[in-house]
Amino acid sequence: MPRCDHCGSHISDRFARVFSDANGRLNACPSCSANAGIAEAARERTRADD
Repeated sequence: MPRCDHCGSHISDRFARVFSDANGRLNACPSCSANAGIAEAARERTRADD
């Protein structure tokens, strides 16, 4: 099972396919981000990692 690269929580394969970045990294999940802001949190964390 895939894991969130930010907090390490298990996530579904489907969630990983939808919310992973172009490199396959998942920078936010329901365990570490509000559901409404997952995409925004992932983008912010991706920018911070660059």
